[in-house]
Amino acid sequence: MEYKYKILIIMILYMSVVIGIGVYFFKRAQKNSENYFLGGRTLGPWVTAMSAEASDMSGWLLMGLPGLAYWCGLSSVFWTALGLAIGTYVNWLIVAKRLRNYSQISGNSITVPEFFSNRFKEKKKVILGISAVFIFVFFAVYASSCFATVGKLFTALFGGNYHIWLLVGAVFVVAYTLIGGFLAESVSDFMQAIVMIIALVVVIGVGVVKAGGFGAVMENAKAIDGFWSLFKTATPVTDANGNQIPGLFGQAGKFGFWSIISEMAWGLGYFGVPQVLLRFMAIRKPSEIKRSRIIATVWVVISLAAAVLIGVMGRTLIPVSDILGSKSGAENILIVFSEQFLPFIIAGLIMAGILAATISSSDSYLLIASSAVSANIFKGIIKKDKVDDKTVMWVSRIAVIVIALAGMVIAWDKNSVIFTLVSFAWAGFGATFGPLMLFSLFWKRVTKEGAIAGMLSGGLFVFLWEFVFTKFLADKVAFFGIYELLPAFIVSSIVIVVVSLLTKEPSAEIVDEFERAKKGEIEEIEETPAQA
Repeated sequence: MEYKYKILIIMILYMSVVIGIGVYFFKRAQKNSENYFLGGRTLGPWVTAMSAEASDMSGWLLMGLPGLAYWCGLSSVFWTALGLAIGTYVNWLIVAKRLRNYSQISGNSITVPEFFSNRFKEKKKVILGISAVFIFVFFAVYASSCFATVGKLFTALFGGNYHIWLLVGAVFVVAYTLIGGFLAESVSDFMQAIVMIIALVVVIGVGVVKAGGFGAVMENAKAIDGFWSLFKTATPVTDANGNQIPGLFGQAGKFGFWSIISEMAWGLGYFGVPQVLLRFMAIRKPSEIKRSRIIATVWVVISLAAAVLIGVMGRTLIPVSDILGSKSGAENILIVFSEQFLPFIIAGLIMAGILAATISSSDSYLLIASSAVSANIFKGIIKKDKVDDKTVMWVSRIAVIVIALAGMVIAWDKNSVIFTLVSFAWAGFGATFGPLMLFSLFWKRVTKEGAIAGMLSGGLFVFLWEFVFTKFLADKVAFFGIYELLPAFIVSSIVIVVVSLLTKEPSAEIVDEFERAKKGEIEEIEETPAQA
C-alpha cells in the first residue's frame, strides 16, 4: 500500500474519534441554546485551558507559523510568539475570573455581544447589533483561514484540485458544527491540544537528530544572512511569480524597533478574541481559573517554541521545492517534513492533528458567529426575545451555512497565506472588543456611548490602517507598516475614555453590578462528571 494511503487510513480513524465526540454530546447540545452555545458553564480547568488555546492556534500554529519561519527566519516569528505568550498569561491573569463572574451576574450572558449589551443595560440593543456584525465579518475571515488550511493539507498530501478539497473540508466542518455544539467543540479541542503539542515535540526531536544535532541546525541557519537574527530578516530571492529561486537569499532586511513592537502587539489580541473569552465565561468554577492559567501558559510557550523551530529546521533539512517555493507554499513545511522523515503512523497522526485541529477551530468560529446572528441579532434585536429556543437553534444552523459560504469565498484563492488571513481577523477582534472588554471589566465609569464609539473606531480603524495607511504609506514611512492591531487598539481605548467622560455617568444599577462582579458574588456551578 502506498505511503499516502496509509496516512489517509490513520487520518480517517482519528477523525472518527472526533465525530464520535460530536455524536456523544449531540443530545446535550440540542437541549437548549445555552448548552449549544456555552455548554451550560460546565467546563473543567483542563478542558477550559487546552480548548481555549487549541481553538485559538489551530492550523495557524501547525502551518502558518512554521511557514513564516521557513520563509524569512527567526525574527518575525520570535517576537510574535513572545507577544502571544505574554498576552496569554496576562489575559488569564486579569480577565478570566472577572469575566466569568460578570457574565453570570449580568443577565447570565452566553455570548460576548450579549455580555456587552447586558453590561450597559441597553434597551435599543445597539451594542448587541454592532458587536454581532463585527463577529460575523471577522469570523468569516477566520473560517476562511481554516478552509485554506484544509485545502492546502490535502492538496500537498494527495494532489488534486485545491478547490475540491476546500469544499470537502467546509462541508465536514458545517456538519460537525451542527451536530455537537460548544461542548463537543471544546472537548475535541482539548484532544487536539494534546495531539498538537505531542506532534510538534516529536517533529523537533526527529529533526534535531536528522540534522546532526541542534548545533548543526544553528550553524546552517546562520549561514543565511539574517535568518537566525532577532533584528534582521532573511530575504528570499524570488522570480516574477513570487517563487524563490532555490537556495538564493539577498541581503538581510532590517528588523527594527517598529517591527518588533508590531509583532509583540499580537499579544493584545487575546483581550478581544471571542473563542478564548467564551471559555472564561464557560468554566465551571472561578476558583479553578488559576490552574487553567498555568496549563494554558505552559502549553502556549512549548507549542509556539516548537512551531518556530520546525520552520528554522526546515531550511536546514529540506531544500526549496515546487511545493515550498513561495511564501504561501512554505506553510506546507510540516507536511513535507512528516512525509520525508516520519513513519506513516506518526505522520498520519500529525496530518490528522492538523486536520482535526483546523476543523475543530473552524467549527468554533462558525458556532460563535452563528450565535451572534441567531441569539443576538435575530432573537435580541429582530424578535426582541419573543421567540422560542427551537427557532433560535434553526436560525443558528442557517447562519452556520451562510458564514461557511462567506469563508469559502475568501479562501478560494489557492495562494492565500494562512498567516495573513489570521493576522487580519486577529487584529479585528483585538481592536474591536479588546479595549472595550478591559474597560468594561475594570472601569465603572465607562458608558454605553463610550462602548459604541470604541467598538466602531477600533474595528473600522483596522480596515483603514490595513487598506489605506499600510498600502499607500508603509513604503515611505516605516511607522505605517506596523501591525494594524496596535494603532487600532490605541485609538479605540482613547475614544472609549474621551466619549465616556463626555457623556452621562452610568446608572446606580450598572455600578452596583460592577461592584458585585469585582467582589465575585456568584454561586459556583456544581461539578458534572463529563467535565471533571
